[in-house]
Amino acid sequence: MALQINYNSGVYEIKGLLNSQNSVYLENHLNALIAASTGIVLSLEKVTAIDQYAIKSVIALQEQTILMDKSFYIIGKKNKCVSEQFDTLHYNDLLL
Repeated sequence: MALQINYNSGVYEIKGLLNSQNSVYLENHLNALIAASTGIVLSLEKVTAIDQYAIKSVIALQEQTILMDKSFYIIGKKNKCVSEQFDTLHYNDLLL
């Protein structure tokens, strides 16, 4: 399944496979959104699989956003494949 980014009630929902091949697309899209907003809420609840490269990209975006004095929240604790991968990299505490 291709990566989809949907906006729903203030939350950017990612659906599909998120990996090193398409995380650049996500980064570019979110960078444009971050520049034009006060913060981002990103949901990974509908991600079917995620790799470590994509996780590191999301974390880098979060760190960049915080340095810009903006908020960045990651929803995904209920998604087992996401929470397990975040836990492997010791980032599980960043998930809501």
